[in-house]
Amino acid sequence: MKRKPNRIASQLKAGRVAANGLIDRRVFLQRGAATGLALAGGIASGYAANIGDNAKPWQKTIGAPMSAGGSPSRFAQEKLKRGVLQPYGEIAPGSGASMTPIHELHGTITPNGLHFERHHNGVPDIDPAQHKLTIHGLVKRPLVFDMEALMRYPMVNRICFIECSGNSFFNTFAKPRPLPAGMIHGLVSCTEWTGIPLSVLLDEAGVDAKAKWILAEGADAATMGRSIPLSKALDDVIVALYQNGEPVRPEQGYPVRLVIPGFEGNTSIKWLHRIKVTDRPLHARDETSHYTDLLPDGKAEQFTFVMGVKSVITRPSGGMTIWRDGFYEISGLAWSGASKIRRVEVSADGGKTWGDAYLHGPILDKSLTRFSMAWHWNGEPVQLQSRATDEKGRVQMTHGQWMAKYGAGQRYHYNAMQTWAVNEHGEVSNAYL
Repeated sequence: MKRKPNRIASQLKAGRVAANGLIDRRVFLQRGAATGLALAGGIASGYAANIGDNAKPWQKTIGAPMSAGGSPSRFAQEKLKRGVLQPYGEIAPGSGASMTPIHELHGTITPNGLHFERHHNGVPDIDPAQHKLTIHGLVKRPLVFDMEALMRYPMVNRICFIECSGNSFFNTFAKPRPLPAGMIHGLVSCTEWTGIPLSVLLDEAGVDAKAKWILAEGADAATMGRSIPLSKALDDVIVALYQNGEPVRPEQGYPVRLVIPGFEGNTSIKWLHRIKVTDRPLHARDETSHYTDLLPDGKAEQFTFVMGVKSVITRPSGGMTIWRDGFYEISGLAWSGASKIRRVEVSADGGKTWGDAYLHGPILDKSLTRFSMAWHWNGEPVQLQSRATDEKGRVQMTHGQWMAKYGAGQRYHYNAMQTWAVNEHGEVSNAYL
């Protein structure tokens, strides 16, 4: 008797894009549709049983009253915060960071309450009625704005990521740390910022012809200050008053902050109170003793503002378990400080073969881009990687290439490929290749 060909095996063979089960997205969607049709009858009969005397408790009681503001479900809250949004690295009161749980989020926009935080001297409690923004230095008309004056200016919107230059530093250590994606790579967030183009305010002040740089400074006790090239300040930088439609929260710089798309995070000065226009960089404390890049010859690069092209698979990722073989969607995030993401490739054999991932729109400049890849896991060990390319032609490096580029102890601007090792039990862990 002649055996019928295995339909799933035929689909996998026809849709194969790379080794170890990476398949064309259309095959995955076809399989999903077939599964949905097969389950439809069972779901309907089960739902019919959950009415009348068999109704769930929440179907038989009045729900909670309205509140002044919504919050995540208590079931989702613990999952989002577990092991990620806990401050770490606190060597002094108010100094430290907390991470965005990127492995638990979908889409590309980060909720305000889950935006990563990095503080050098705590979060100031600023009264907006007493806060002012001063523009001075090499300008024809030094200006002082109160918050009411700033609110009267026409505003623009920018969707962009902000990434701490120390993001992913855990992967610069000698051995891979057994941490979830959000703890390793969670010092990046992407939101919609609303505010005034800095170029408008500088134009009103009248920038001197000799000016080449600005110094931006915050009003917190750390007085964080960074030098920014004037060309960037006049390009896409905004003085932000709103984040995702609401006033910027204190942890993110209330009542006003800079947002500098594509530049390392701490140049987007929070609690902004002063901009000095200068003819040279100021070599402030936070751009000499910190935020420089060590090289193998003992020298250090300075003012390496633009964040590198980068991607990370967020599902499946470190600490997760795949419970059985079968069809899955690999999903992740890619971004670049220089341009839009042009391409993301995914490998399931440690970089030997690659398949092009699907990029979910909209694909925006200097913003997070969601990518996905259809995958059929056969239950054997695999090594998952993603590799991003941006519109400037920059390609993500391997871990080894990045480590060779910099000197020992370099912790900034890590953008190498992330490897997740999946063992035969479906357990996912951090690995280096």
